[in-house]
Amino acid sequence: MTFDAIDSLYWQIAFIVIGGWLATDIWRWAGVLLGNRLSEESDGLVLVRCMATALVAAVIAQLIVFPSGALARETETWMRVAAAGIGFAAYFFGGRKVVVGVGVGLAVLAFAMIVIS
Repeated sequence: MTFDAIDSLYWQIAFIVIGGWLATDIWRWAGVLLGNRLSEESDGLVLVRCMATALVAAVIAQLIVFPSGALARETETWMRVAAAGIGFAAYFFGGRKVVVGVGVGLAVLAFAMIVIS
């Protein structure tokens, strides 16, 4: 059976919900069952945190270097790199608050888009 097998919106939504649930729920339950038994300093948990951080960094880098849609059409690469760098500096010097870094980076990108474009 495929996604287009039944031409009904309800089936397509159910297909996505069931597929998403089956793919992720087993790992959530495994995390709940095994999470209490792991020490925060254990090698396994450190590995998982490192991999999660690396995946987030890779997604952010992809959005900066190879964006799609309006971000690619409306901004230049140097604008995105500058906004990310200034946002990171604001995060670092602003008390390591994510909202500060994201807000400053967004403001820098918006300012560059308004002034340059």
